[in-house]
Amino acid sequence: MNDVTGPENSSAGEGGFRMSYEDSCDRVPVLLIHGYPLSNMLWDIQLNDLTDISRMIAPDLRGHGMTDPTEPPYSMGLFAEDCAGLLDHLGITGPVVVGGLSMGGYVAFEFCRRYPERVAGLILAATRSGADSAEVKEARDKAAGVAIAEGTAAIAEGMLPKLLAPDNYEAQPDLVDFVREMMQETSEDGVVGALTAMRDRPASTPDLPALDVPVLILHGAEDQLIPLAEAEAMAAALPRAKLVVVPGAGHLPNLEQPEIFNDAVREFLEIFYEE
Repeated sequence: MNDVTGPENSSAGEGGFRMSYEDSCDRVPVLLIHGYPLSNMLWDIQLNDLTDISRMIAPDLRGHGMTDPTEPPYSMGLFAEDCAGLLDHLGITGPVVVGGLSMGGYVAFEFCRRYPERVAGLILAATRSGADSAEVKEARDKAAGVAIAEGTAAIAEGMLPKLLAPDNYEAQPDLVDFVREMMQETSEDGVVGALTAMRDRPASTPDLPALDVPVLILHGAEDQLIPLAEAEAMAAALPRAKLVVVPGAGHLPNLEQPEIFNDAVREFLEIFYEE
């Protein structure tokens, strides 16, 4: 684990903060952005298995994992700026492959809008390009109220059964405990801030036709939170996308079926050595 002091940002309320991250080797840089309300522990298997082909950089977003919280509200723009600041700290000025799972995909889209020259390709896992509906926005606000009143543990218990494919939730208690641990380590400010950021994010669907970079889309066949149809629609709208449907996986395909996930990522990253 490493950390870097983040810059002052007026939208964060308080001043600077320490950002925790994992960084491996010196190959094609891949920035892996975790989902809500998780941490860079989400990418442990990828950090271990793919370092021979890529330099894996996996930050904890502010308020998540070991990164300091700051006072909400947060935004996707704030998260994207934090990620760009981390790359600057590491001296990575050229284009990188940006990967994001669920909320991490929303951050990846915002990173593309703000820093298109820094994006060589995208890995989008268990995510969507659309904005929240009015119903989902209302649910985000209710969840924020639960986090404030009952703590992060209540959020974790409510979400856990929906994150994994039903068979995996029943048959893999160690995986359930691992995910629960990640979620419970997220600060209250991190939960509330992320919910605000997701609620208020813009739609990225109009941007898809202009994203002329290689894109790998991975989606669990049994995802209970984001329908597979969302991934299929993204793949159809993107000029250079490949969709991999991961069997036997829900919303966390990189943990539920890591071999299938990693094989697809490895094949995708090989194209950056050919170009």
